[in-house]
Amino acid sequence: MTASPWPHRWPVRVYFEDTDAGAIAYHASYLRWAERGRTESLRAINLPHQVMIERHASMLVVRRIEVEYVAPARLDESLVVETALRRFGGASVELAQDIRDEAGGYKARLVVGLVCVRADGMRPVAVPEPWRAAFRAAVPG
Repeated sequence: MTASPWPHRWPVRVYFEDTDAGAIAYHASYLRWAERGRTESLRAINLPHQVMIERHASMLVVRRIEVEYVAPARLDESLVVETALRRFGGASVELAQDIRDEAGGYKARLVVGLVCVRADGMRPVAVPEPWRAAFRAAVPG
């Protein structure tokens, strides 16, 4: 039996470019880290964005994001973006993403709603196989 790739964990570090004048991570940096974590979670199951675009002329785009900033991330701190599937529907995917420090403490908690759209026209379309099967298998409960 193969271990599940979910939740997926992606390491990041807080660089100078990620911070404000007080060496605290700027709020938009968390969104960039979450995007990288989502992208790498798809790559980890061998289903990267580019393949969906090339083979199915469709892509997953962010429809909404909720962010709760729990504690500040600081310059040079090592963090982990943990991505887990919460829900999956025909054209929609909902993810939970937690950004944590090395001790496991929360820095931010995100809920991300994605929708699959056609590359030409950006109209919603069903998530294509094999992404569909991978998401279906990862839905908790």
